Amino acid sequence: MPVNPADQTVFGALYGTDAMRAVFAESAYLQRMLDVEAALARAQAKLLIVPAEAAAEITAAADAARLDLPALAAATRNTGYPVVGLVRQLSALAGAEAGRWTHWGATTQDIMDSATVLQMRDGLDLIEADLRALCAALAARVAEHRDTVMAGRTHLQHALPVTLGYKCAVWLAPLLAMLERLEQLRPRALRLQFGGAAGTLASLGDDGLAVSAALAEELALPEADIPWHVARDGLAEAVCWLGLVAGALSKLATDVILLMQSEVAELSEPHVAGRGGSSTMPQKRNPISCEYIIAQARSVHALVPQMLAAMAQDQERGTGPWQAESLAIGQAFLLTHGAVVQACTIAEGMVVDAARMRANIEATGGLIMSEAVMMGLAPSLGRGEAHHAVNHACDVALATGVSLAEALKAEPALAGQIDDAMIARLTEPSGYLGAAGAFCDRVLARSAALLG
Repeated sequence: MPVNPADQTVFGALYGTDAMRAVFAESAYLQRMLDVEAALARAQAKLLIVPAEAAAEITAAADAARLDLPALAAATRNTGYPVVGLVRQLSALAGAEAGRWTHWGATTQDIMDSATVLQMRDGLDLIEADLRALCAALAARVAEHRDTVMAGRTHLQHALPVTLGYKCAVWLAPLLAMLERLEQLRPRALRLQFGGAAGTLASLGDDGLAVSAALAEELALPEADIPWHVARDGLAEAVCWLGLVAGALSKLATDVILLMQSEVAELSEPHVAGRGGSSTMPQKRNPISCEYIIAQARSVHALVPQMLAAMAQDQERGTGPWQAESLAIGQAFLLTHGAVVQACTIAEGMVVDAARMRANIEATGGLIMSEAVMMGLAPSLGRGEAHHAVNHACDVALATGVSLAEALKAEPALAGQIDDAMIARLTEPSGYLGAAGAFCDRVLARSAALLG
């Protein structure tokens, strides 16, 4: 029975996705190892190293559904790796004559690493598709709310007016960068592993490089300059990329959670009857998607150091670090995909309360516009004097409960420097958005270029 909740029948509904579980399931990994063995036989048949009939028989027999799993488990427990038992069964299924040619010139790690790369290729394709959907949904929100004014907050307090479009663009920009990084990392992370016992392909003599090239073609993988049995930067980079994606999503989720607080209530996850409910409090609509984005992101972040530590491989074959990778890679892919899908739900269906946003800006009596007033007065008073006068007016407003406008009118240092019309202009939130709209437009242009 699975121990990790992400792999369980009930709790797995909260973590990851079924699509990614299918990619990294044990049965899928066994099939991928068989795929590599079959591709190796076909590649060597093209080079007249293995009889064509044998390659055909090996390929026909390379079906994980035909494996004796209890026997394979026993062999794995005994050997420490699954490949010896798997090759034994594949050889038997292919028949005595064809079976003589299985695993020709390869080593266990060649098969396991290349199978992992094939899984990662499928996993990255899944994540990329949903990441693109997420970016498209966020871009739509940026365009829709480019001019929807809301309070910008620093240290969780009102700072200056921003727009919801600007906030969504801040979420979107790093995710667009993730798509760019993904394109760059693929050729480094998704490479054939084929080096034989110590990485030199000595068992294949003068045919080693030709077999490597033919196998790479069979699997549609690029060749590495040199076998990477003990150079694990490609796999580590892929998981680090997953960590970056998860981190960017956790920023989005954290913001949405804060905006969903009852006292704020400016934005919320899309509501479905019963979702986010409480067993005792009928009114509750908890930020479920956000919570599981953050939970999954933190779990991915815990796995990144495991992959980095596994780079300390000894000599020509790691004794321990390599085995630690398999405990991290599948889970990191699964949880990251789960977080991306949850974020898509939010981006596609977020509920926006623009009226509440306006009410919250006005709730502090105009104090959010203090910088605008200060900068408006600075040309005549000087920035320092303007800051001092407006700061004093803010203190009075906070102490007495009057609006900033009333405090400014009563501020002795501003007598003759400011009138009602100027106060009205300087305290209008929509008039102090700076380049927020331009920033939205920049991100939208980049999104259009990347997403098509």
